[in-house]
Amino acid sequence: MILDGSAVTLEQVIAVSKDEEMVELSVGVRTRLAETRALIDGAWMTDDAPLIYSFNTGVGAFKDRRIAVEDIKQFQTSLILAHATGLGEPLSIAATRAVMLLRLNAFCSDHSGVTLPVADRLIDFLNKGLSPIIPAQGSVGASGDLAPLAHMAGALCGFDEAEIVFEGKRMPARQALQAAGLSLELDLQSKDASALINGSTVSLAVAAIALSDAEQITRHADIGLSLSLEAMRCEKDAFVPALHDARPHPGQQLVARNVAALTRGSKRMSVEARDVVFPDENRGEGSPAVPRVQDTYSLRCAPQVHGPVREALIYARSIVEREINSATDNPLIVEDGAGRRAVSGGHFHGQYIAQVMDLLAIAMTDLGSIAERRIARLIDPAMSYGLPRNLASGTPGLNTGYATVQCSMSALVMENRTLSAPGSVDSIPGKGNAEDHVSNSMWCARKASQVVGNVHSIIATEILVAAQALSLVDDIAGGHETSPATSAIMASIRKKIPARLEGDIWFAKDMDAIASLVREGAVLAACEAVIGALE
Repeated sequence: MILDGSAVTLEQVIAVSKDEEMVELSVGVRTRLAETRALIDGAWMTDDAPLIYSFNTGVGAFKDRRIAVEDIKQFQTSLILAHATGLGEPLSIAATRAVMLLRLNAFCSDHSGVTLPVADRLIDFLNKGLSPIIPAQGSVGASGDLAPLAHMAGALCGFDEAEIVFEGKRMPARQALQAAGLSLELDLQSKDASALINGSTVSLAVAAIALSDAEQITRHADIGLSLSLEAMRCEKDAFVPALHDARPHPGQQLVARNVAALTRGSKRMSVEARDVVFPDENRGEGSPAVPRVQDTYSLRCAPQVHGPVREALIYARSIVEREINSATDNPLIVEDGAGRRAVSGGHFHGQYIAQVMDLLAIAMTDLGSIAERRIARLIDPAMSYGLPRNLASGTPGLNTGYATVQCSMSALVMENRTLSAPGSVDSIPGKGNAEDHVSNSMWCARKASQVVGNVHSIIATEILVAAQALSLVDDIAGGHETSPATSAIMASIRKKIPARLEGDIWFAKDMDAIASLVREGAVLAACEAVIGALE
């Protein structure tokens, strides 16, 4: 992947962070970085140059304290040491790789003034598979993610205190550098340390991965919905295009189109299918089924709930991709009527990421909430139109079925409701009130990521439970086939997870298996092979 600082997509961030794609700078970027560095060293690195924040001054409350040229190198080390105050569990390898890619791409815009050896060090870490240990806690998301980025910078420099994961092992940074065949020292020059630790890049990395995962799981939400619709023999009219033309929200229309495609050709969603006597169905023997007219909200109103989630993700992507290709440290070197000069500003402030991650958390929480209600419906014969209680197999009572599977999903819904409380409205002044308004972007991204992970489990479990419901009535639903898409989905699931027809099992095993199938894209691929790409 050739980086130029302006055109990296979310998909490319994921390719580098999760699939370990290699990176390089464009020739043009290398030339521009070298030219800018020559300007800095030639014009600004004298003891009588004007004060330029973090080039020849201290930082924060020491913004007006000159750093002598002879002390510039020591200042780089001191700056990293002073900010390495991270706490908690380390970021995932994928998130750490995203951090390094995003910091490198920000440098490619040629506004930060870093030296080429710093850029090359990041490239070496990415391409050789070195992942610094970056604690997840300690950033307030203004003046950047200073604490976690300082831990990254310390690893790049081979500080004794820093650690790196290399070839699956966590080890001291210097040991990892030696094992990877890299020099043990990184010769930092003016602004290098400040550029490395400034900017809300860790927040952005966590946000980018959370957003990508959210986009993946929302298509599966439409799959889980469609399986539930077939399992409960629901009405199709709530998803016809003409209905959604009357309230033309793009997300709502998109979901309705997906459901129509997924259920097209189904004979299970019909009055005739409901005339089949399902176990425990509440009607007298021989009494014919009647039209249901309309279904309950978690079924009928799904496009109106799934749809806003889709539109929230579109907005979130617009913000995240703009941030991916932004320079976010301070000061930045810009060119205006006064020529090329360093200008102090506030691009490090993470409010964009903070707010959009709060939106992502809220939207995904509601998606998980409606999916959990469909799971609850599937296990209750009073709400599932006669499916076996708890979808239990074997002898009822002796076997309990999927009741606690649903209960575990309700636990995740409750977690999400707390995690979706906004963090972007919180601000605690710091550093002697020099930072008197902060974004809290790191926490907003972290909790959004937790919400997305929980929703992944909920959506996958709806697919698992709906599949069990469909399998339980296979023998008595003959002649009322499910849709071609549903048949393909069921086949893909049953390759890995058998129908549970002989009593209870260790249900966590199946829950883990369906979560893996969804994560790997096997369920989505199965239906798309029949109906084409879901939107």
